[in-house]
Amino acid sequence: MNLFAINWDPSLGIDLGFFMVRYYSLMFVIGFGFGFLLMKRIFLNEKVSVEKLDPLLMYVVIATILGARIGHFLFYEPQFLWQHPLEVILPFKLNPFKFTGFQGLASHGAAIAIIGALYFYSKREIKRPFLWILDRITIPVALAGFFIRIGNLINSEIIGKPTNTDFGFTFVQLGEDFPRYPTQLYEAFGYLAVFFLLFYLYWKTNKKEQSGYLFGMFLSTLWTVRFIVEYWKESQGGIETLFNINLNTGQLLSIPLILIGVWFIFRKK
Repeated sequence: MNLFAINWDPSLGIDLGFFMVRYYSLMFVIGFGFGFLLMKRIFLNEKVSVEKLDPLLMYVVIATILGARIGHFLFYEPQFLWQHPLEVILPFKLNPFKFTGFQGLASHGAAIAIIGALYFYSKREIKRPFLWILDRITIPVALAGFFIRIGNLINSEIIGKPTNTDFGFTFVQLGEDFPRYPTQLYEAFGYLAVFFLLFYLYWKTNKKEQSGYLFGMFLSTLWTVRFIVEYWKESQGGIETLFNINLNTGQLLSIPLILIGVWFIFRKK
């Protein structure tokens, strides 16, 4: 009997009778909502028309969903991607038709897709340097990461390894009776710390004038958090099977992003 473990068994959403409001989806909406308000404040501070916010939200939302979805199957289940490409991109199965939602999202894929989408946004919409928007979008993205990981905890997914002690979270929905590390919380509060760091650097220092600095700080700190927390996570498989080293897929994908971030921090102007 695990006297000090938390039995984690929340409901997955609010049943309205005709529709289920899932908490995981709600966390996405809250994350994007706060992000929109933060970017509005930044745009007003820098005398940028707030009319440019609507297309920014569209670019980021579409890139997040498609990038995270394709990234999951590209990095973790590539065979499924080649065999069922439509089911990866669309939120339903065919033959017979069944609505599935977007089950399986990878933050590395979302990060790459968002960067690509913002390149086009900077050229077509805002007419500002690419790094200008990257430096500023990092602040709300880090906060959104916090809410998304809370959603993962509610869904009892991306779970940690067993603690082998009386402490931890017992994920009842998974049919388990032993505690695991609540890695979703570790990662969530790590991302929240990154958000506060970037928020401070933007509003209290002149680092926003150093092109690429905030973007580099975001990459290096957020993916370092991810790299460290992966040691307590259950393996999700993927490309780690190609390498004979003691690192999992999440860590292997984080390393190049960390190095790119460090380069942006210390590069010459």
